[in-house]
Amino acid sequence: MTVAVVAGAVASTARRGGDTWHRLHWLLGLRRLGLQVHLVEQIDQAVCTDRSGMAVPPRRSENLTYFRDVVAAFGIPDEATLIDERGESLYGLSLPELRALVDDAELLVNVSGHLDWQPLALRPRRTVFIDEDPGFTQMWRATGVGCPTLELHDWHYSVGGNVGTPASSIPTCGLQWRRVPPFATLDEWPVVSRCTFDRFTTVGSWRGPFGSIDYDGKTYGVKAHEFRRFHTVPQLTGEAFELALDIHPDETRDLEMLRNDGWRLVDPLEVAGDPSAFRSYVQHSGAEFSVAKSIYVTTNSGWFSDRTVRYLASGRPALVQDTGFSEHYPVGEGLLAFRTVQDAVDGAKRIVRDYAAHCVAARAIAEEHCNSDKVLSRLLDEVGVGGASRQGG
Repeated sequence: MTVAVVAGAVASTARRGGDTWHRLHWLLGLRRLGLQVHLVEQIDQAVCTDRSGMAVPPRRSENLTYFRDVVAAFGIPDEATLIDERGESLYGLSLPELRALVDDAELLVNVSGHLDWQPLALRPRRTVFIDEDPGFTQMWRATGVGCPTLELHDWHYSVGGNVGTPASSIPTCGLQWRRVPPFATLDEWPVVSRCTFDRFTTVGSWRGPFGSIDYDGKTYGVKAHEFRRFHTVPQLTGEAFELALDIHPDETRDLEMLRNDGWRLVDPLEVAGDPSAFRSYVQHSGAEFSVAKSIYVTTNSGWFSDRTVRYLASGRPALVQDTGFSEHYPVGEGLLAFRTVQDAVDGAKRIVRDYAAHCVAARAIAEEHCNSDKVLSRLLDEVGVGGASRQGG
């Protein structure tokens, strides 16, 4: 059986259910295609805390507890290993066992270049870098401040569909970038029927883990910059808009702006703090409304959110800011793109007016464009990995 290793952050992003789903879908999707898959995470002690947020050693951290809970909930306790930055095993395989597994692997999928511990990262026969933050990844590497192992991978894929094409201004760093659409294992995201629309929602971070970045004389911003451009949308539509938003309480001016303009704010840790809660929140929403990080928009990256995929798969329409993704996905029914405030207002009204049809179209888009069987089968064919039984590919 073909062995694959997926490297990505679960414990490092504890209590962020949406991020956890993204890493799990790589493992679950490849396993559906007949591969033997093992999840490997490398955690830095600097992110390890207890439940109250106090710094603690990794073995006493909430991060380790979260990792254990997640792999148990998905029935993969023997298919996951957590190591620290020195390579010491915190959960799962011992270091010699992990070395043997990786040495036998046909494929390493390195999500966001997560695994940079060299004794492991370069041992598999094929190494694939997955760029989840188009613009940040390439500009960091171009300026020498991040992604030091980027060139050492055999294949480079980006969720930014325009990266490496004339449509986007993102530098390529001399590499060939291929497109990999965000995807879901659709049987994990069944349609939950509903008859009427209630509210637009999304889950996200006001600023995210990365600050603005300066490159080639320009400053590229984060999600907060785009939200400020569209803060009046609830008032202009008269519809309910809810944000499960990670925002620091010191952002008083922005918090006041959001509340005054009709946004309802809920705690993402409460409504989406693990995979089960995140799925429930998405599936019991009416539709998604979200902006993108400014860097994704201004570079016309073609970035598309894996969170939006979850809405579509659940039969929930999505009204999201266009980053150039409309060149790759059918937009107008089920999935609506906006660039201006008026676009957003018109799109919201269209979804509410013909809600049932948009729900059906949303699921159809997910089945055609975001199905893990289709997306991962293409990727495996491109990188030359065989031995998989391609269910539904």
